[in-house]
Amino acid sequence: MNKLNLSNKVTNTPTSPGVYMMLDIAGTILYVGKASSLRNRLRSYFSPAYHDNPKISKLVSVISDFDVIITESEQEALILECNLIKQHQPRFNSRLKDDKTYPYIKIDVSEDFPQVYITRNVDYKDGAKYFGPYASAGSVRRTLTLLKKLFPYRSCTKLITGTDDRACLDYHINRCVAPCIGVVNKKQYAEVIEQVEMFLKGNTADILKTLNKKMLKAAEDMYFEKATILRDQIQAIGSVHEKQKVISNKSEDMDVIACQVESKEAWVEIFFVRSGKLIGRDHYLMNIGDTDSISEIQVAFIKQFYDVASEVPPVLLLQASIPSNMKSDLELLLTSKRKGTISLINPIRGSKKKLIDMVLQNASQGMKHLVANRYINTDRNTNAVYQLQDALNLPKPPVRIECYDISNIQGTNPVGSMVVFESGSPKNSDYRRFQIKNIVGIDDYAMMKEMLTRRFKKLHKTNNNTKSTWTNIPDLVLIDGGKGHLSSAIQVFLELGIYGDIPIASLAKHNEELFVPYTPEPIVMPKNSLGLFLVQRARDEAHRFAITYHRNKRSKNSLKSSLDLIEGIGPIRRKKLLKKFGSVKKIKATTLEDITTISGITYAIAKNIKDQI
Repeated sequence: MNKLNLSNKVTNTPTSPGVYMMLDIAGTILYVGKASSLRNRLRSYFSPAYHDNPKISKLVSVISDFDVIITESEQEALILECNLIKQHQPRFNSRLKDDKTYPYIKIDVSEDFPQVYITRNVDYKDGAKYFGPYASAGSVRRTLTLLKKLFPYRSCTKLITGTDDRACLDYHINRCVAPCIGVVNKKQYAEVIEQVEMFLKGNTADILKTLNKKMLKAAEDMYFEKATILRDQIQAIGSVHEKQKVISNKSEDMDVIACQVESKEAWVEIFFVRSGKLIGRDHYLMNIGDTDSISEIQVAFIKQFYDVASEVPPVLLLQASIPSNMKSDLELLLTSKRKGTISLINPIRGSKKKLIDMVLQNASQGMKHLVANRYINTDRNTNAVYQLQDALNLPKPPVRIECYDISNIQGTNPVGSMVVFESGSPKNSDYRRFQIKNIVGIDDYAMMKEMLTRRFKKLHKTNNNTKSTWTNIPDLVLIDGGKGHLSSAIQVFLELGIYGDIPIASLAKHNEELFVPYTPEPIVMPKNSLGLFLVQRARDEAHRFAITYHRNKRSKNSLKSSLDLIEGIGPIRRKKLLKKFGSVKKIKATTLEDITTISGITYAIAKNIKDQI
């Protein structure tokens, strides 16, 4: 569509609030924006005065069409804009890097004895409490490790009846209050969970006050062992509290945001200040446009981060000022999310400006380390690939390496794994798992043959017009094993008619020797060789990926009890039985009449249960 037709289309666009999407000639969404008046906003794109902005000028030059979605209100348009940016990731919108769901800490308070765990699936309507998002699963795990040291909540997943014969080790080392054996009731356990929530919100001072009162009461009642445990807990929490940096003498809650730009990326650093103390920090990478300003990056980050954040503080300290029209939109969005007023402040002097400078310094340092590490890793990986090519006498550098491994215990639950390294780095999106279906007993060679046959049969069978991992031809196939595993792989390649087309090698754990076809003697690379490190990393990653799948599969099978084998007993009835009696052993010892007291279990089903367990 030419510019004249676009202008005519703009004239016929309604003045209602809504979202507009700029499209290129192929129909790909280039940019998503929102407007209080769609017609006025779109008209501005085709006004020469508006083209002083380099980003807008470049965008307009590639626009072929646009589409609009009318909404009830400007606030609804703002929420829809955030969702569409996340869904389509347009190249002209600044957006959080990595197409993934960020991890949260979840506490399902609807349970009688809630657990504290990691989740990536957030549903605020389910009544659970969420804390996050965190930048990585690693930062969540570090937080959970600290929480477990400070608060004795349960970490098991068992059904809590209070009638277990004995507690686990956590109870004996004061890491759990043992609701499983009835040491605490539902109300007492809820107090522990409440302390966890308060700590995650930064209210450590309130926790210490509560625990001090409990300790003194226990001492007065001469429960000295309980008082000692509480004292140790108070000291541990107090130690964490002391390490939290005092940011403000006032009891303020705020988030401080600053970013450092490098090329088409921005490192956004965020500090979380609660009650005047720095309780945590995190960072996020964003994809940005060539001409995006700090102000535009901040706005994009705030929209996307607080759209999914579990908490919005009353104050945001920002590195750059935000134009009044954007500021009003943000305040509208955040006020709705927080259900209270919010202030967006760009300090230019005083203690708050020093705080912004500190966060900016951290962002700058983070970006420097990121760039330096990428340069070092790229250089190391390039050298590793060329060293491997030289050692194995490959026709070209092994840019894409596929590594395979088998995992089983005495032939049970056999599985296989395929991991992919491209340019010396793991490519997780191309990893694949295989369930071994046709091999009975212990035969690693046959299992390897089955896995490779299934993988390489798909090499040419997949539709050429379909983008698929299976159509990628590896520059090197690496097998975890020795000569026997290599022979099995060669046989598969011969049967499929691809032998000689794809280089193949195996890596034996003994002396880290590499074997290749037509060479009886192993290839031993220098112990400090980057090429050797590369194949070791690929082998270890394939082993990790295979054994994780094997453990999960074995765990699922081991969770099955004799109740699962009884006709008429599904998950709901099984849960009711275990909740009332605690174990299969106790069900076996009880009477038919007791079993029939459970709703949904007739006398015939009860008799069937007694006959089969």
